[in-house]
Amino acid sequence: MSKQILKAYEFRLYPNIDQQIFFAKSFGCTRFIWNRMLNDKMEHYKIHKESLKNTPAQYKKEFEWLKEVDSLALANVQLQLQQAFQHFFKRPNVGFPKFKHKGKKDTYTTNNQKGTVAIIGGSIKLPKIGHIKAKIHRKINGLIKSATVSRTPTGKYYVSILVETIAKPFPKTNSNIGIDLGLTDFIVLSDGTKVANPKFLSKLAIKLGKAQKIMSKRSAVAKKANRKLSDSKNYQKQKLKVAQIHEKINNTRKNFLHKTSFNIVKNHDVIAIEDLNVSGMLKNHKLANAIADSSWSTFTTMLTYKADWYGKQIIKIDRWYPSSKTCSGCGHILGKGELKLSDRSWSCPSCHVENDRDINASVNILNEGLRCLKLKEPLVQGS
Repeated sequence: MSKQILKAYEFRLYPNIDQQIFFAKSFGCTRFIWNRMLNDKMEHYKIHKESLKNTPAQYKKEFEWLKEVDSLALANVQLQLQQAFQHFFKRPNVGFPKFKHKGKKDTYTTNNQKGTVAIIGGSIKLPKIGHIKAKIHRKINGLIKSATVSRTPTGKYYVSILVETIAKPFPKTNSNIGIDLGLTDFIVLSDGTKVANPKFLSKLAIKLGKAQKIMSKRSAVAKKANRKLSDSKNYQKQKLKVAQIHEKINNTRKNFLHKTSFNIVKNHDVIAIEDLNVSGMLKNHKLANAIADSSWSTFTTMLTYKADWYGKQIIKIDRWYPSSKTCSGCGHILGKGELKLSDRSWSCPSCHVENDRDINASVNILNEGLRCLKLKEPLVQGS
C-alpha cells in the first residue's frame, strides 16, 4: 500500500555575489534571532520562574535590519527553538538548547507559500531573492513544503527541498535477514554476507592530522604577531584544506550508508537488528573513534525510515540479548569470560559446532527478532 511521506532532495547552488550577500544576511539574522530569543527566555525564567513567549516580530522594531531577510526564515527559528525545548523536556539527556556560532552551521529554512519555492529549469526560486542557478541532478515529484539553504565550511551552497510525496512499497521478497554491526566488518548478515568496514576517517587520518598540525602552527604564528585569525590568509587557506578533508570523509560515508541501507531494505522484508546503546559505547575511549567512524546510529536511522517508506519491517531486539555468546545451532550460552573480544570464532561445548562469531550473532539476532515479532513482545519496534 502506497504511503504519503516527506522526502528531502539536496541540490548544489551557485549564487552570484549579490545572492551570497543575501544568504550571509539570512544566516546572520536567523542566528541572531535564535541567540536573542534563547537568551531572553533564560533571563526571563531566572527572574519570573516562567516561560517567556517571545516572537521574532517584536525584535524587528529595535533591529530594523531583520526586515531585509525572509520573514518566514525568522518564523521558522521560533518553531525550531520551541522544538529544541520540547526535546529537552522530554529527554533531558538531549541537552539544553545551545547558542549558535558564526560559521559552525550556517543555515536557514523558508516555506513554500503559493509557489514561492520552485524548481524552474536549471534554477531554484526562493522567497525574497528569486532564481538561483543550481545543479538539478534529479527529478522530484510531489508538493514542495519547504527549503533549507546551507553553506558548508568549504564555502559551497546547498538547498534541501522538502517534498510531500507518495512512496510505493517494494515488492515482497520473502526474505528475512539479521544484521550484526561490527568494527572489523561494518555489518555481517545472517545469510553469511559480510560488508567490509570502509573506515573513511582512518584512511584519511594521517592526511587530516598533518593538515590540522599545520593549521595549528599557523594559528600560533598569527597570535604571536597579534593578528586576528580572520586576517591571516595562510591560516584561512589551511583551515579550508582541513574542512575539505572533513567534507570528503562525510560525503563518502553518507553515500556508503545510503546505498547499503537501501539495498538491504529493497532485498528483505523483515530486518532484525540490535538496539545498541551507541552513546554509552562511545565512552570507551579505546574504541570511540572506530565506533564514531562506523556511524551505526545513522545507519540504523536510515534503515528504519526507509523500511517505513517502502513497506518493510524493522525489528530491534534487546541490547542485552547475548547474540555473540549463544550457539545458533543448539542454543547453548557461554558463561562470563568464556568469549573474549579478540575471539573471532568459538567451538560450542554442547554440539561442538565451530561458530564464526559475527555470522553466529547475526543468525541469533534474526531468530530472536522473528520470535519477538511472532509473540508481539513490547521490545519489538517496526514500521
